[in-house]
Amino acid sequence: MIKLFKVKEKQREIAENANGKPPVKKQSPGELRLHKDISELNLPKTCNMSFPNGKDDLMNFDVSIRPDEGYYLGGTFLFSFKISHIYPHEAPKVKCKTKVYHPNIDLEGNVCLNILREDWKPVLNINTVIYGLYHLFTDPNHEDPLNSDAAAVLRDNPKLFESNVRRAMAGGYVGQTFFPSCA
Repeated sequence: MIKLFKVKEKQREIAENANGKPPVKKQSPGELRLHKDISELNLPKTCNMSFPNGKDDLMNFDVSIRPDEGYYLGGTFLFSFKISHIYPHEAPKVKCKTKVYHPNIDLEGNVCLNILREDWKPVLNINTVIYGLYHLFTDPNHEDPLNSDAAAVLRDNPKLFESNVRRAMAGGYVGQTFFPSCA
């Protein structure tokens, strides 16, 4: 019975392609939803989206954020997004590709943002995630850290935290860790 369905499917595919056109790749529900999200994006002027694998690969893209206020003013931070085929039922996988001194981003680029974890709901979209990332730079959160050292400095000595951020963004050491320039 299973082979019969495979044969029928193959015959249908051959018949569809008999008109000389290349086969049309069927989009998954996740791709359809992502296409809709991207078409409705309303990004702040300080954020840009790019598709390093070309526009045919919507499921993998980069977003650059250049905060226009706060500790991270003047820096440019690049994030990679990997979207599952079951999106929006699973949150996007987001990594920061820019090494940054930040309480909510660790040195491996993992991001601590509640809507990427326990608070993700299918009604949320890519626009919401990008605004959430932007908000991490305008108002870092020391209460839910991935980088506990940066969080402790932000909580206990905001002036030192600001100095550390400036040094890291300019390309320098904070403690034993070197940060390439992102300004």
